[in-house]
Amino acid sequence: MTGIILGLLILMVLAYLGWSIIWIAPIAAGVVAIGGGLDLLDSYTNVYMSGFVGFAKQWFPVFMLGAIFGKLMEITNMAASVSLMMGKLLGEKRAILGVVLSATILTYGGVSLFVVVFAVYPLALSLFRQANIPRRLIPGSIALGAFTFTMMAIPGSPQIQNLIPMQYFNTTPMAAPIMGIIASAIMFFGGYFYLRYREYYLKSKGEVYDEPESKNNQDSDENSNKKEVIPHFILSILPLLTVVILLNVFSLHIINALLCGILLILLLNIVRYKEFIAAINAGATGSVIAIINTSAAVGFGSVVKVVPGFQTLIDLLLSIKGSPLISEAVAVNLLAGATGSASGGMGIALEALGEKYREIALSEHISLELFHRVASISSGGLDALPHNGAVLTLLVITGMTHKKSYLDICVVAVIIPILALIAGIIFAHFGIY
Repeated sequence: MTGIILGLLILMVLAYLGWSIIWIAPIAAGVVAIGGGLDLLDSYTNVYMSGFVGFAKQWFPVFMLGAIFGKLMEITNMAASVSLMMGKLLGEKRAILGVVLSATILTYGGVSLFVVVFAVYPLALSLFRQANIPRRLIPGSIALGAFTFTMMAIPGSPQIQNLIPMQYFNTTPMAAPIMGIIASAIMFFGGYFYLRYREYYLKSKGEVYDEPESKNNQDSDENSNKKEVIPHFILSILPLLTVVILLNVFSLHIINALLCGILLILLLNIVRYKEFIAAINAGATGSVIAIINTSAAVGFGSVVKVVPGFQTLIDLLLSIKGSPLISEAVAVNLLAGATGSASGGMGIALEALGEKYREIALSEHISLELFHRVASISSGGLDALPHNGAVLTLLVITGMTHKKSYLDICVVAVIIPILALIAGIIFAHFGIY
C-alpha cells in the first residue's frame, strides 16, 4: 500500500507541475512495483506495457477518427456555422446561454473538446462584447458546455469518457439514461444559473467587457474569417446528427459511426478537397498524443493491479459504507484528479477495479449500467483541477488566467458535477436509473 500511495502522489504532483504523463506514469509505476516487491524490468516490459498496448489496441481507432472528425468540422467551418447559428438564435441578451449551447451541440455531436474551444471562442467574444459581459466568464461558459454533462453524463454521448466503461461492463452509450439525464440537468441548470449570478455580481461591481490584449490580431482574424465560406447550419449539423443517431439508434460501433460522419463531411464539402489531406493528417497526428497519454495512465493501473497491496486497496475502497457505487465514484474521482485527466483517471480505476465491480454487480444484482454511468460521471469531477490539460488550453486560448477565471471553471466543472453525481447515486438507490 505504501508503494501504491507513493506512486499516486508522484503521479499527482508531477502532473500538477505540468510534466507529461507519458514518462511520469512509468516512473510512478516503478515505485509501485518496488513497493510491491516486483521485478522492476519485468513490471515495465510485461505488466505496464501490456496494459498500455491493450488500451491503445482497443481505443486508438476511436481516438484517431474522433480527432479527424473534429478537425474536418473545424477546417470546413461547419463547427463555426453551428456556433454562429446559436448566437443568432439566442442573441446578445442570452449571450452566456448561446455559448453554452454552442459548445453543447458540438461536444454531443462528437467534436473533440479542444476543437470546441477554438470554434466557440470567436462567437463568445462577439456575444460578450455586444452584451457587455465581463470576458472572464467566457472560460466558465465554454467549460460548462464542453467539459461537463455532454462529455460524460448525457446518455448517448460519443465522447470517449462515455465509451470507455462499455468494455468493462458490457454496456451501451445509453447506459442508465434516467441517472444521466438527472445529472445532466443539474449540471446544466446549476452551472447556467451560477454563471448568470456571476454576470450580475460582476456588473454590480462595475466590471464590464474588456477587449483582449491582442485585439488587433483578433480583429484581423475575424476579418479573415469573414472571407471564409460558412456552410449552411442544416448542412453543418448533419454530420453531428449522423454520428449520434448511428451510434444510439442503429447501434453501430462508434468506429463505423465516426467513419460515416467523416465521409458525410467530405461529401458536403467536396469543393474544398485540397484541404482534406492536411486536416486528416493534423487530426491523426493530434490523436497520437491523446491515446498515448491515456494508455500511459492505464499502464500504471495495470501495475497497481498486480502488486500484493492492491487487495488492501480494494478492501479500503469497498469498506466505504453504503453502495459500491460510492466507492467507484470515489476511486474514479480521486484518480482523475491525480492525473488531471478524465479518461486517464477512469482508465486507471477501471483497469484496476473494473472486474471487481463487475463481480459485485452480478453478485448483488446491481445493474451494470449504473456502474457505467457512475464511472463516466465521476471522471468529469476532480479531473478539472488547475493542472488539467483542457483547462490550461482553455485559459490560453481565451487569454485568461487561473486567478481571473478558474473559480468559475471550478464551480461549473468540478463542484456542480460532483453534486450531480451524488444526486444520481441517491436516485439509483431508490431504483431510478
